[in-house]
Amino acid sequence: MQPMLTIAVKAARRAASIITRASQDTNLLQVHHKDHNDYVTEVDRAAEASIIETLLDAYPNHAILAEESGQQGESEYQWIIDPLDGTTNFLHGFPQYSVSIALVHNGQLEQGVIYDPSRNDLFTASRGQGAYLNDRRIRVSKTLKLADALIGTGFPYRDFTHLDTYMAMLREVLQKSAGVRRPGSAALDLAYVAAGRLDGFWEIGLSKWDIAAGCLLVKEAGGLVGDFQGDDSYIDSGNIVAGNPKVFAQLLQTIAPHVSETLKG
Repeated sequence: MQPMLTIAVKAARRAASIITRASQDTNLLQVHHKDHNDYVTEVDRAAEASIIETLLDAYPNHAILAEESGQQGESEYQWIIDPLDGTTNFLHGFPQYSVSIALVHNGQLEQGVIYDPSRNDLFTASRGQGAYLNDRRIRVSKTLKLADALIGTGFPYRDFTHLDTYMAMLREVLQKSAGVRRPGSAALDLAYVAAGRLDGFWEIGLSKWDIAAGCLLVKEAGGLVGDFQGDDSYIDSGNIVAGNPKVFAQLLQTIAPHVSETLKG
């Protein structure tokens, strides 16, 4: 395992320990509203602080982009952190949440870790070295047709600007696929695409920390990732489609008629 990936795994496991302890009695947590349907808890903040401390202890000159504390420092190396992706699930005891950590070097994704503390599933990827689940090599599914594909997604929950557009996409995908799932953690959804548990995924308006590690996992597992045009602006736009190569192309084609000008690029 690459040294930087090893440190990221160490950071993810430390954060997961904080999350797991807190999950035993979520009623005791202080919960704050960042925005409509967007929550932050003391657990998010403690987990993020733990991750940052672990990373900067090893690499003090690296920069940070984290969901709760924002951007810190400037460097050709930047860690992108979501300490608890799926906070709403966590607060309800719904065991679908994760820690997501990615490393970008000069704008290129180099390392990715997604850890699911509920299942002890550790997803890792290094650029050019493949993707792994608990040290076992993973690949995207071999499903050939969208009609046979299980697709992941995320409903708009904070910004409803594109709700009608999204519902049109959902209606189309529901009719043309084997099923659609909305588990509630985009990071894990992308990890599931990498592991072949989902055949494809799409969502509107995600943040960098939601998708950075997952995008590397999908690509290293032999999948494709793009924006709604199939291009590479997805990290910045947050509009993302991912899947095995066959399903990716068909999913893009299916949602294309409903992509408004404001969502292109």
